[in-house]
Parts: sequence; structure tokens; C-alpha cells
Amino acid sequence: MSSTITKLNAPLTQAFDFQPSSELQLMPTPTLNTLTQQLAGFNTLTSALEYAAEGVTGYNFYDARGNLRSILPYSALRHNAHTLARRLSGFNLPRGSRVAIVADTSPEFVELFFACRYAGLVPFAMPIPVNLGSHAIYVQQLRGMLESSQASIALANIDYFGFLEEAVAEVSHIQWAGTPGKLSELPALDVELQPNHPDETAYLQFTSGSTRIPRGVIITERALMCNLQGIVRNGLEIKPDDRSASWLPFYHDMGLVGLVLAPMVTQISVDYLATRDFAIRPLQWLRLISRNRCTVAFSQPFGLKLCTLRVRESDLKELDLSSWRAAGIGAEMIRPETLRNFAEKFASAGFDGNAFLPCYGLAESTLAVTFSKIGEGCKSIQVDSKTLIDKRMAVRLQADGRKQNEFVNCGQPLPGHIVKIVDEDGEQLSEMMVGSVLMHGDSVMTGYYNNPEETNKALKSGNWLDTGDIGFLFEGDLYITGRRTDVIIVNGRNIRAQDIEELAEQQPEVRSREASAFGVNDEDGTTTIVLVIECRLTSVAERQSLTTRLQQLVYMAFGVNCVVELVPPHTLPRTSSGKLSRF
Repeated sequence: MSSTITKLNAPLTQAFDFQPSSELQLMPTPTLNTLTQQLAGFNTLTSALEYAAEGVTGYNFYDARGNLRSILPYSALRHNAHTLARRLSGFNLPRGSRVAIVADTSPEFVELFFACRYAGLVPFAMPIPVNLGSHAIYVQQLRGMLESSQASIALANIDYFGFLEEAVAEVSHIQWAGTPGKLSELPALDVELQPNHPDETAYLQFTSGSTRIPRGVIITERALMCNLQGIVRNGLEIKPDDRSASWLPFYHDMGLVGLVLAPMVTQISVDYLATRDFAIRPLQWLRLISRNRCTVAFSQPFGLKLCTLRVRESDLKELDLSSWRAAGIGAEMIRPETLRNFAEKFASAGFDGNAFLPCYGLAESTLAVTFSKIGEGCKSIQVDSKTLIDKRMAVRLQADGRKQNEFVNCGQPLPGHIVKIVDEDGEQLSEMMVGSVLMHGDSVMTGYYNNPEETNKALKSGNWLDTGDIGFLFEGDLYITGRRTDVIIVNGRNIRAQDIEELAEQQPEVRSREASAFGVNDEDGTTTIVLVIECRLTSVAERQSLTTRLQQLVYMAFGVNCVVELVPPHTLPRTSSGKLSRF
């Protein structure tokens, strides 16, 4: 691959006195590009790459210490993907056959993904292990994806191939499994690569599995290009001098669509830090933004919280985040306090709170559904908690001292897309009434692969997608209040699991994402709230104190009894993107 990489001048590295650990030269910002920038508008992913490959931009991959370890210009990506596609053609698979790829943050994954599309095959990304203690669970997760997708080929880098070997051992329809290196040893057939069609399946996106077993979302080329166009033109308003930085995993829809495919279709460069490296050194992501003058970078709220907790005053003096104009926030419930804390902490480093860009989306709509207005920061609304619970209505707080919930404005739908709120009977609700969030548009999936039952549950009459979320509309803007499956109904009252978890996480002994609340239905039909906490306390007295305190806090806040269970760290099940799996 190195023979196809052009050595490029990179004044940005010199301006910040940053020397990569090798002779690699950083992929430049589009101001040095040879192309007239096109903001999507292509019919297929490969046609977009053919255009991007004529420029000089591409992907940069960094190690945990912030050193540039490899680059992949779009020109090299096209060349390598063509070659790999001809190697894949040697398997003589029917067009549309599925190819599983364990998605490490690496050039190899991106090359394989595009090679599949050039070969007329359907790739899908599989996660890397969340933690070292989940070997058996991880192998089982891979096996489930391989079986439900009916994949013909499976690939993984050498670091993860042992897991893949275990998973494919019991999957009969896998014809070949190997590493990118092994694939490169196979002959490249002299065949003409056929163009893709907009109605063909571009890839499968396995849902994160927050509330159930992961399912393979079918995304067509048409849906993908439609969503990408909305993201880059209307959501981000991408400019020629933009540059991205990302730590998001490639197997997550926001990481893949938002930070791998969207930059390519707009011909801008991206700087990547592996997710596991971000978890250990989150400030390396901010240093990349500062050093390379990145303008667009997305995160889950959890990532911002991690940065806020880890930063020291000496770190702030070394950062310059003034270039960051679009700080996208999504993928989980957005708590305004998390954003306020981040903005306050990093203000001295040049971060502008108006850069916050809350948005809402899900894999079943390719990625994005709504965007707030760029450049206006995070807007929120405070509503009366009692009215929210009793009447399922968002009434703006009128008096001090009353209990309140604060929800973030996630903005309005992308052009050509519609969002509506419906009640339990499917009837559309008026403004400020809380109900199920449904959406409609060309970005919507065609269904879950080989799963008509789940498809019928998600896609309603008229091709309306039931997102599974609940929320309300106010002046055309969407506010998400939670997951429908995360609402615990006790004696007819709706209690949000997130509220209970947030209450628990305010205790000094409980870390973020280590509390999980859910309801358990008893034989007589009553519902008991259970709160499970990953706990590091060893003293019996300390553990009992925490348990009693949590039970009292839940009762005081919600008027219900609660069973509290303390479990060892790494016990709670998590999705591939790290979120708790309450189901």
C-alpha cells in the first residue's frame, strides 16, 4: 500500500511544531485540494470515491500518543479498493453477498469496505471487544451477526482474528475467513468492475443492541447518499477548508456514516484516534483538533464528560480549540449539564459553546434525522416534571421550586424528511404532547435483513419508521425525552430509567455508565424497579450505606420503592458502542 501514497507538503504540522513518528506526511486540508468541492450529490458511494480520488485529501490514523502512524489518501483508497475487489471476485460470489469485517480503526477496514462495493458485495462492520473480560460474550456476538447476515466471507485484522476463528467455527455458510494480509495473497482477477445501482444495498448496519439483540439494518445506496447530502449540506454546511477529527468506532453508524463516509463525499481530510486509545487518553482527540485546526468533530455526551474529568490546567494551556465550529453531539440522551460543564472547562482553551450542534438520528434512518441550527449552540427547555409524568405533556416551567426536567433541542428534520409524534393508538399528537417519535423520508431503511417480523414492527403504514424513542415537538424542533422501552410504568406512572440512573450517578461511589435501571414485572402484574450498580466498594458497611441511600433517594424523588443490587465492575451488559443494554 505504501507505494501508492504520495508524499505531501504539510505546513500544518510545522505550524504546530508537531513531528510525526515516521516520514509520513499529514493529509492536507481541502484548501490545498485540486478539486472543486462537491457536497455529496453522487448516486453511489463508489462514484463519490472516484471523484474524491482525483484530489489530495484523505484519512490520517494516529496512535495513542498522538503520532501519525499511517495515511490513506482517497487516491490510494480507490487504487487499493480496486485491487482488493478483483481479489474478492475470485470467490465467484453472487452479487449482493454479505461480507463481515471486524472494524478496527485502520486503513484496512476502509479499503475492504470499499472493495466490497466495487465488487458488488455488501459489507457490514462488526465491533471489536468492549473489554478483555468478555471473550465468550464477544464471540457469541460475532457468531450471531454472521448467522443473521448469512455472510459468505469474514475478515479481521490479526489482533482480532482469533475471536473471528472461534465465531466462524460453528457457522456453516462462511466460505472463507482470513486477515487482510491473507486476502492480499490471493490472485486479482482481470475482470471489469461493474458500477453500483442506487437501489442496491450499500451495506448492513447492525444496530447497537441497546434494548434487544442486534439486527442488520438494510441501507441502500440511494438512502445513504440522501442522508449524506442532508448531513453535509444542511446539517454541517461543510466548507472547502473544513477538516474532521474522530475517535468514534467505525462499527457505529455515527462513526461510519458521519466520520468516514461524509468526509469522503465532501473531499475533506479526517484525523482518527482509535476508540480504545481515546478511552485511555481522551485529550489526544482534543490535541488533534487543536494541532491540525480541525473544524468538525462529533462525540457522544459520554466522550465530552470523559474529557472534562481528565483535563488538567496545564493541558488547557496547550490547547487551542478556537477552530472547532461544529461540535456535533448525539448517539445517546443529551444532558445539558454535560455540555455546560464541557464549555465552562474548555472556554480558556478557546472552545466556543455556540459550536455545540445537538442532533438526533438512528441506524434505521441511515444516520441523521434532525440537526439543530449550526452556530447557535445547545438550546434547551425546562418542563414541569409532574405534568410530564401525569399528562404526558411538556409544559414550560412557570414557577421556581417545582420539580423540572430539562431537554435539549435536537433541531428540525433534514430536507425531505418528516417527524411526527403519535400516541399509543398511532394518532398524531399536537405540539408539546409527549409520545412516540415516527419519521419518514428517503433515508429510511428498507428493513432488517432476513427479519420480516422486526421489520413489520419498525416500519408502519406509509413507510413511517417507528424510532422507538419518545419525545415532543415545539415550534418544529424535536426534543427527545427517552426510549419508549426505557420508560418504567409503575401504577400507571411513567418513570424514565435515565432519571433513576442519573440520580445514582450523582453519588460519589457511582461512576458514569455504571448504573442501570429497569422494571421487572411480578406475577401479579405489578412492576418493581430494579437499580443495578457496578460497585468497587469492598466494605460491607459502605456497601450497605450506598444501597440504603439509593433506595431512599429513589423513593424521595419518584415515590416508589426500588431494589438495589451491587455487582462487580464489568458485569452490566453493554452494546457495541459502549451504551448500557437494559433489555
